[in-house]
Amino acid sequence: MPSNVISIRGARTHNLRNVSTEIPHGLLTMVTGPSGSGKSSLAFDTLYAEGQRRFVESMSTYVRQFLERMERPDVEAIDGILPAIAVEQKNSVRNARSTVATATEIADYVRLFMTWAGETHCPSCGIVVRKETPESIVDRIVQRLDGSRIVVTTPVFLGEEGGEIVRQLLRGGFYRIWVDGAVADLKEVDLAGVSAVDVVLGRFRTTPDARTAILDAVEQAFSISKGFVNVLEEAGGEWASHRFSGRLACDGCGKEFAEPTPHLFSFNSPLGACEACQGYGRIIGIDLDRVIPDRTRRLDEQPIAPFNSPGYEDSYEDLERAAKKYGVRMTVPIAELTAKEWEVVYQGRGKWYGIKGFFDWLESKKYKIHVRVKLAKYRSYTSCDACGGTRLKPEARLVRFREKTVSDLFAMNVAQARRFWEYLPLSQQEEARVGHLRTEVLNRLVYLDEVGLSYLTLDRQTRTLSGGEAQRINLAAALGNGLTDTLYVIDEPTVGLHARDSERLLNVLRRLRNAGNTVVVVEHDPTMIGGADWLLEMGPGAGEGGGEVLYSGPAESRLAAHAAAAPPPAPANASKRPVDRRIVVRGARQNNLRNIDVEIPLGRLVAITGVSGSGKTSLVRDCLYNAYQRRHRGVASVDVGMVRDIEGLENVADIQLVDQSPIGRSSRSNPTTYVKAWDEIRKILASTQSAKTYGVTAGMFSFNTDGGRCEACKGSGTLVIDMQFLADVEIVCDRCEGKRFQDSVLKVSYKGKNVDRILELTVEEAIRFFVDRRAVVRKLDPLRAVGLGYLRLGQSTATLSGGEAQRLKLASFLSGVRRENNRLFLFDEPTTGLHASDVEQLLGTFRALIELGNSIVVIEHNLQMIAAADWIIDLGPEGGEGGGELVAAGTPAEIAVSPASITGRFLAGSAHAVPLSG
Repeated sequence: MPSNVISIRGARTHNLRNVSTEIPHGLLTMVTGPSGSGKSSLAFDTLYAEGQRRFVESMSTYVRQFLERMERPDVEAIDGILPAIAVEQKNSVRNARSTVATATEIADYVRLFMTWAGETHCPSCGIVVRKETPESIVDRIVQRLDGSRIVVTTPVFLGEEGGEIVRQLLRGGFYRIWVDGAVADLKEVDLAGVSAVDVVLGRFRTTPDARTAILDAVEQAFSISKGFVNVLEEAGGEWASHRFSGRLACDGCGKEFAEPTPHLFSFNSPLGACEACQGYGRIIGIDLDRVIPDRTRRLDEQPIAPFNSPGYEDSYEDLERAAKKYGVRMTVPIAELTAKEWEVVYQGRGKWYGIKGFFDWLESKKYKIHVRVKLAKYRSYTSCDACGGTRLKPEARLVRFREKTVSDLFAMNVAQARRFWEYLPLSQQEEARVGHLRTEVLNRLVYLDEVGLSYLTLDRQTRTLSGGEAQRINLAAALGNGLTDTLYVIDEPTVGLHARDSERLLNVLRRLRNAGNTVVVVEHDPTMIGGADWLLEMGPGAGEGGGEVLYSGPAESRLAAHAAAAPPPAPANASKRPVDRRIVVRGARQNNLRNIDVEIPLGRLVAITGVSGSGKTSLVRDCLYNAYQRRHRGVASVDVGMVRDIEGLENVADIQLVDQSPIGRSSRSNPTTYVKAWDEIRKILASTQSAKTYGVTAGMFSFNTDGGRCEACKGSGTLVIDMQFLADVEIVCDRCEGKRFQDSVLKVSYKGKNVDRILELTVEEAIRFFVDRRAVVRKLDPLRAVGLGYLRLGQSTATLSGGEAQRLKLASFLSGVRRENNRLFLFDEPTTGLHASDVEQLLGTFRALIELGNSIVVIEHNLQMIAAADWIIDLGPEGGEGGGELVAAGTPAEIAVSPASITGRFLAGSAHAVPLSG
């Protein structure tokens, strides 16, 4: 009999302490606990890994020879496991061709829909182009020309063998042709120099009785000319021509068009991709914002960046001579030049080559390396002029349904697309042909909307999504696939999600469960935990202090016990310093921002809040940080958001952006190398007597250079196997067995531990192990301060979540030699992956930075962090087109009572939420 639970016995992966537990089938199970307590080790490295391992056992011998080398989870037994799918909190897509629509299969169904329901429009005549049949042609003739006299003709092209074609027509009994508005005898007409003739197939009066005769004539026309028919109608003594075609050709001008196919609407296919940009929608060209970073400067202030390098300064003299000759003002800001003046500056005139001519000349010298480097500094991607950024050939853009092209459908955001497809009226015939395609598209749009992604456009590149957005895209795709009897293991799906949308996401997970699946979610969000069927709490601490199951059972029982024992929330420890400095962003208009002015007080913890897609990142990164980089750092390569002015930048010594972008792709990078602690540890190992005995130097403990590392895996400890059509497989190096170094290096030990065992230590353990080595402790302590004490020293940074990568960047700054204060730190959701107790620890680090004179701005959804802020700037009220406004600004207490703020509504109720303490 099949078991109704997944039974795990003796799990010891990473820090798990011989864990034995059960997870019921068909329920929504939440795995919670402090960061580093073993949640991912149990859910992903044990449960999902074993499900995947059993799945590949059914594959071919060729595939299994690689997959069987995968490290098995350290567990005694797992019974009742199902085929497993992992929905992880990271965006691994790097392909510029992948979009939200392609990732969710919406694009496939829309292409089929347009193939069967779209109508091609002639660009010259503006009329719908149809592929006619004899029956449809006769129907239109009888309906439109009721009672009229008509002549049915068909064109015959004579070509070089005109005489033979005429003889064939005569032998076939076709003696009459249409010439100059009248019927003529084919034998009597001089056809010298004539390339084509219209053969008359019959003269009729369009009455119902003549329908059969007209149909015979039209069918004859199809047979003779491969589908071309011309119907001449007598009207007031004149003859009007009505052209029809059995091919996809225009009735007005006769131009033929390609028949729509799904490939025609695909920018991944040569049949549909724009030839200019190859289906990418963008081409690389000269970026004038990089060429002239500041258009408020005058020409006599030498504002043209490429002219300011040695060897090209003479270009200013050429410009000055041209300006005098052609009346270009050198003493006004560039932004105030007239169109004619700017044309002279850019296009050139006479002997003055202009900015464009300068770059054309550089293009001719691209064979020189330094010229290619210089060109790269002033290039950027711009929208393709040929396709207007739609990625498709002109033929694809001629096909429309309800006046919308396929590009128009993909340019909609999820909310707009859902309304369009939900209320799309279809005729009975259309419903029979494409109704099922519409249903498939709508189902996926509903899922995307319900997981909080209503603001994303369908043509948004997948690689530009955050880890949380990519995860919810994958979740929506999984729901659209309609799988059943499957184990879904999901990693914090609420990352990047406003508290308002947590309940909707919970309903989506319940729908996945109701389809007959077993859903296991690693989560910290109180709303999600409160809606679980089953709760698995790990703890009690992190790293070696965790790895135990504290509770496994119905969620409501555990939540009730925590609510009864929870202390009242502590008041926020706000900074007492007066606000005498601030930065003011004026006229922010980037993306969906609606020309807003925002004041950011300095010396405070400021939270930028709002629902997903409300404009938070556009304000902080694009408008504030990128503008600072361009104007104060001279970084020409950043794209600055549209903003009128920024005041108060002189009030900070520097602005540091600490976002969730990956630290690097190298599997050899780890937390100790990132915070520079590994240099100190190498020196310690090299100073031991055993190192001197075996001739091992500090350089031989490097992962990145030859000498001591394992050359099979290049110091990474793992090998990646290319599985062609399957995902790449990472296996432990069989030469060094994952220890990364050669045997001579592994023989060196300090306090009884060699380099491999040292790399297995967590940060907390390493601080205790090197307690007498202050240089090492000083480098490692910031990792503990930002809540990363559970990380192992040798863990690859490529495996870190977005939140962990962000906190590692913060730790790197704290451990560095830079101690200047008066910095402004910008964080993008630093609480990602943190338990409530870890958030408190991170807040302590933030407060310490602020007390040193720094300022901190966080883009945040976590109510615990928001409630602890000194000042809140709330954007919204909705996402996408419904956002971009400054809803409210003030203290948490003021925002909580603001009637306009959605964040305030949830902030007011957050005091009643009881996070599990572990």
